[in-house]
Amino acid sequence: MTDLVKEVREHAEANYEKGGWDYIVECWSDEDIAEAIVGAKSKLGAIRKLSRIVKFFAGRQAEADSYRDY
Repeated sequence: MTDLVKEVREHAEANYEKGGWDYIVECWSDEDIAEAIVGAKSKLGAIRKLSRIVKFFAGRQAEADSYRDY
C-alpha cells in the first residue's frame, strides 16, 4: 500500500493546479490517502478512487471562488 500512496501523492503534486489535487497535497496525510484508496490494485485504480473525492473538493472550491465576485 505504501507504494500506491507514494504514487498517488506524486500524482497530486504533479497536478497541484488542476481541480482539487492541491487539497490532497496540502491537507491529506499518507494515512488519509491510504484509507481512501483501500482496495486499489494499481496506481491508476488508486488515482481513480481518490479522484471522486478530488472532484468534490474542486466543486466546493469553485463554488467558494464564485462568491469573490460579490
